[in-house]
Amino acid sequence: MTNLECPSRPRFQADVEECARSGFDFSLLKDSTILITGATGLVGGALTRALLAANRLRGLNARVLAPVRDVLRARDALAGVYGRDDLSVFPMDVTRPMHIDEPVDYIVHGAGVTTSRLFVTHPVETIETALMGARCALQLAAEKQVRGMVYLSSMEAFGVTDPALPSVTETQIGYIDPQSLRSSYSESKRMAECLCAAYAGEYGVPVRAARLAQTFGAGVSPKETRVFMQFARAALEGRNLVLHTKGESYGNYVYTADCVKALLLLLTRGENGGVYTVANPDACVPIKELARLCSETLSGGRARVVFDIPESALTYGYAPDVKMRLNADKMKALGWQPSIPLDEMLRRLAADIRSFSETN
Repeated sequence: MTNLECPSRPRFQADVEECARSGFDFSLLKDSTILITGATGLVGGALTRALLAANRLRGLNARVLAPVRDVLRARDALAGVYGRDDLSVFPMDVTRPMHIDEPVDYIVHGAGVTTSRLFVTHPVETIETALMGARCALQLAAEKQVRGMVYLSSMEAFGVTDPALPSVTETQIGYIDPQSLRSSYSESKRMAECLCAAYAGEYGVPVRAARLAQTFGAGVSPKETRVFMQFARAALEGRNLVLHTKGESYGNYVYTADCVKALLLLLTRGENGGVYTVANPDACVPIKELARLCSETLSGGRARVVFDIPESALTYGYAPDVKMRLNADKMKALGWQPSIPLDEMLRRLAADIRSFSETN
């Protein structure tokens, strides 16, 4: 039996090992217990595997706790590492008080609703999961007196910012319409960030919020339905890339491995209660440009970009058009530097898609 973290997905394995061999000072996490909610998701799963790879490659001797909603789903999502002695997967509803009968040194809270359509069809559940989940994770952090905690927020917490700004820093947040069902996600993310600041101020919890750009790359679930995956699949299959909007909204992106490196830094560095933008400023393009790049990079232009705009984009749960370029200087000041450009993100994603297509 192989001891690799993702043996059937060589591109993802290479990324995981790249994180484990990075310049991060892993001695800060040595012999620690790290609880990760959302470990079955893209970012949480990649971080989990990177830490386990550091155990194997660097003698980190860390233990990862992964409370999950569905253990059967976790078997598939964490294939390759499920069952390892250094990973404990167990059922838990993270929106209820978390009872962990052992010390916890670090927490990464990434569990939440992430499907755009559900923001509109289940806005109450979206809000409750975000706020109750954050509160329970923060309460656990306070009880265990953790050494560090990271809350995974979203670039959507920025809202609609001033399009005249050349780039947007953490404090330049914009407007969110509280009457829009689609705001269930962005408004609750913003409130959860406030809750982090409150726990830092009132209880001394060393928590930092990571305001993530759209994160993708090797490691995505084969069932992923977000636009980058739809574009990549279509391009690889030679099908047209269909846009249901004009594609004028700007997307801010960051590669999965670059994101993991940022989270490792934030576990041990940064201002308590602070917010840090995790984005690659060089990977900011309109959606239609992402489609064009997918077509050219992955299909050699065989797959055309076409527009099929419904009468109501709200039906699909799409965010309103945003012309926003994220500024990552605050994160870079901690020593982080994104290294994977957008075209290489797409190539690595494509290589990963091919590998899991060949094995299934």
